[in-house]
Amino acid sequence: MSNVKRLELFLQKKIIRAETLPNYEELNILGVSNQIGITTTNHKKSKDLSKYQLIESGDFAYNPYRINVGSIGLVPEGIRGLVSPAYVVFSTTKALLPELLLDFLKSGEGLFQISQHARGTVRKALRFADMCKIEMPIPPIKTQITILKKKNNIQHEIDVLNSEITHQQTLLKKLRQAILQEAIEGKLTAEWRKQHPTVEHARDLLARIQAEKAELVKAKKIRKQKLLPPITAEEIPFPLPEGWVWCRLGDSANTIFDGPFGSNLKTKDYVDSGVRVIRLENIGALEFNNNKLSFVTQEKYETIKRHTVNNGDIIFSSFISKEIRVTVLPEYINKAINKADCFCVRLDNNKVSSEYISYFLSTKSAYKLLSNKIHGDTRPRINTTQLKQCVIPLPPLVEQKAIVAKVETLLGQCDALAEQVNAAQGYSESLLQAVLREAFRG
Repeated sequence: MSNVKRLELFLQKKIIRAETLPNYEELNILGVSNQIGITTTNHKKSKDLSKYQLIESGDFAYNPYRINVGSIGLVPEGIRGLVSPAYVVFSTTKALLPELLLDFLKSGEGLFQISQHARGTVRKALRFADMCKIEMPIPPIKTQITILKKKNNIQHEIDVLNSEITHQQTLLKKLRQAILQEAIEGKLTAEWRKQHPTVEHARDLLARIQAEKAELVKAKKIRKQKLLPPITAEEIPFPLPEGWVWCRLGDSANTIFDGPFGSNLKTKDYVDSGVRVIRLENIGALEFNNNKLSFVTQEKYETIKRHTVNNGDIIFSSFISKEIRVTVLPEYINKAINKADCFCVRLDNNKVSSEYISYFLSTKSAYKLLSNKIHGDTRPRINTTQLKQCVIPLPPLVEQKAIVAKVETLLGQCDALAEQVNAAQGYSESLLQAVLREAFRG
């Protein structure tokens, strides 16, 4: 197109060393983020700032090795500071609005040309001379001003839309939590209980679980467990419906264990194929993320196979920060090893539903119960003993299954709503680029 021009006609390199400025030590040290743009850093990059460069309102700054991921910033009005001498600093002539140039350089076409003109093989860099070779549709300045006004109007509409999307995502998250909380309090199945008044009491179910665990210990199929302390009134977070009981997770589970620690499973043990290793990256919020595939050899597995996990097991992250990450292993996981920071809760699914327990462990009630036990400041976590002692509301088995069916339906409806919200988010993200692309073409 006739208005496509090389940037060399519109750019001016700028080098003003700090040592030429009075009291330069008092200026803020600035950096560039690919998400935020120009940022202020709280620490000085060097004890000697004399070679740092001045940047002011309207200047561009970028790291030659990071611009390929959009790490370039335009200094906002009223900002003045210093950047590392490793940065390239430049400004535009009056014939090119800097705001439009920034949008172009962060667009798909701009990033493509940056990649084309960058030098190097392993680690590419875009020097200022390379930047000048980039071609951009540049209409007359009056047209640029019109484009910028339209872009700003669209940006305002997008900001309003994104604010509403964020609000909807927050509401959906609260709705999911409300569904899970009502499920484990028995509120979702209140009508179901009226229609099924003669089901086995959970107290009798718990007694059968204990009796069969004793048989498994006797047959040396599971290890004998230490007696768990009695439940105190202070531990009970809410009242239960008739037919339910409070118990400790360790009393309802066949076994709870962690994975092999570093001395038994090291980085060098990982291979491209073999026995699957379940890692923290695989544990989502009630979902299994089948990515970050890791394996150990069959030979290595034989040395740590007592940590084997299978489909139907609950995998629980030992790290507890803002929320709990827990999932049930899907059917296609037939044999795997869990890492040390991934706890396994194994139940007799003929007596306790893995899905129901995972729902409970995902609630705010479980978070409060377990967060009281966490230790560590940087990465708060619990151990298996504390997990075993967590109190849980146990309904009769048939009601557990009714709860799971009800929750699956309601969470499925939440997923459908989330897809609509995500589609709107994708629309808002592509809208601005489409507007700019069409504006430059027209």
